[in-house]
Amino acid sequence: MSNPYNYNSPLPLKLAATDLSPRQRDLLLHNDSFCIYPWIHIHAYPTGAAYPCCHAEMPCSIGSTRTNTLQHIWNDAPMRELRSRMLQGEKSSACTRCYEQEASGFFSGRQSANKHHGHHIHKVDATQADGTVEKMELTYWDIRFSNLCNLKCRSCGHIFSSQWYQDQARLAGPEWKLANSVLNYAGRSEQDMWTQLQPHLDYVEQIYFAGGEPLLMEEHYRILEELVARKRFDVRLIYNSNFTHTDLKGRSVFDYWRQFESVSVGASLDASGTAAEYIRKGTVWADVVANRREMIAQCPGVDFYISPTLSILNAWSLPVFHREWVEAGLIQAQDLNINILQDPPFYRIDIATREYKAELERRYRDHVDWLKTAGDPLGRATQGWESAITFMNAADNTHLIDSFWRRTHELDHIRNERCLDVLPELGALR
Repeated sequence: MSNPYNYNSPLPLKLAATDLSPRQRDLLLHNDSFCIYPWIHIHAYPTGAAYPCCHAEMPCSIGSTRTNTLQHIWNDAPMRELRSRMLQGEKSSACTRCYEQEASGFFSGRQSANKHHGHHIHKVDATQADGTVEKMELTYWDIRFSNLCNLKCRSCGHIFSSQWYQDQARLAGPEWKLANSVLNYAGRSEQDMWTQLQPHLDYVEQIYFAGGEPLLMEEHYRILEELVARKRFDVRLIYNSNFTHTDLKGRSVFDYWRQFESVSVGASLDASGTAAEYIRKGTVWADVVANRREMIAQCPGVDFYISPTLSILNAWSLPVFHREWVEAGLIQAQDLNINILQDPPFYRIDIATREYKAELERRYRDHVDWLKTAGDPLGRATQGWESAITFMNAADNTHLIDSFWRRTHELDHIRNERCLDVLPELGALR
């Protein structure tokens, strides 16, 4: 028996609470350190650094897919220790981003994992005393095959975007440029990750495509074509895409999406117009709007929502953009999932001064009032704005304002741009 969808509920979707043993119920609903991901998933960066998930703190790698297989990492010491800590109710440094999000009221990645994948809780019962899980079945995939991307977003970097290479070289110097290449691949070779994942195609349930830019990656289309060939239309597809391109070499992603039972597209759009083009350099805003209109015409049943990264750059303008797209008929009011930026720290919204925060809070509360009339049955958008207020006011990081302006001026110089010409409201932080 499954539960009706409730965005804020921690109950696993594909199990009833009565189906859980007392221990399983405690782990999923009451243990605030437990996450199902280490029993169903391994995440890999384009650099080959492996993590328990994409939310994990960067220093907390559990291995390298450049030097070891996924099978080796699965029961290597870091993964075993992480599982053991979770089962004992001990928090781990790798998971601090989720802990911080939960403290502010956001529905964290950890909570989402337990909600959408909690039906695999029986796998926990087979965990050995040292944290070993003998059977590796990756039912959830999030492998960043490469850093191939057509944009160089302000809050990103070369790890996740090949377009950042030249700018990063100018920031870091010639030695960095000699030690790094434009394109990075997660595996021991360009095809390695695909080869290792193929045996898991029979039981994969959900795939999260992100990047780089997944809609420009051959690996993305290869996976979709293999799923179609196997008639695995039940696999849930989830995307984080900059939505600037929807086809590759004559293949339209819309033709694939129409065939699958569940597709959700989170467009990483932070603002509209010139602000969008400044924050996510390389964006052509007219193309994004055209792609969204074509998607509505081609596959109206596919779930689409804006998935912005809320930073100091768009903290002022994001409510305007949200409302603008609702009133244009491009999304419904509920179709917003805020990702709060936590790193790099000088882009966080809590670097704002007390006065700037007060104005942001006023704007956010006015926007929440608008949502009450516009309609937000999921509660996702409303919770995002309210949690952003809590997050913003939880710490005073005004000491990072100088770092923010230092990086902004460096990139403005490299890119021949001027921040205050596009985002004049940030003048209040000078």
